[in-house]
Amino acid sequence: MPRNEGWIDRALRIIAGLVLISLVFVGPATLWGWIGLVPLLTGVFGFCPIYALFGLRTCPVSRPS
Repeated sequence: MPRNEGWIDRALRIIAGLVLISLVFVGPATLWGWIGLVPLLTGVFGFCPIYALFGLRTCPVSRPS
């Protein structure tokens, strides 16, 4: 899978995912916090299927010199 997320996008997704998952343990103990796995995993792998579907990318494209 080619990466389609830039480093800022990835960092924000990882932080948001961790915050949502932490709500399961320290906040209201609902299962909705587990939705944080989606942004966490897309941030860790650097690939977002929704971006691929729409042809978007936030990472810079390296060009051979």
